[in-house]
Amino acid sequence: MSVNRNTRVLIWGALLLSALALGGCATSIADLPLVGTPAGAPGRSKEPGAYLPVEDLPPDRDQAAIAPDEQAKIKKELLAARDRQASTTKEQGQGQNESQNQGPASK
Repeated sequence: MSVNRNTRVLIWGALLLSALALGGCATSIADLPLVGTPAGAPGRSKEPGAYLPVEDLPPDRDQAAIAPDEQAKIKKELLAARDRQASTTKEQGQGQNESQNQGPASK
């Protein structure tokens, strides 16, 4: 009975490995005319797409994306947040130093 079980395990292992190996061929199978496209679906064009225009720059804006007074307000808020975080970090660092200095008494 163990021979039968070992054979069954080997067969299932071979099937699994073959399924995984064939799974890597999915892109080439998708290009086949009969298998790759479902009925009624539009086909893909055979010519490759054009390259994106790398050197073409978008036209300049007529007006700023954010008004200058709004930019100043946002900058002020960001600087205040940075200062609050720096002071909080500094306070936490001092608290850790004090706890290390007050550690267990030496000999």
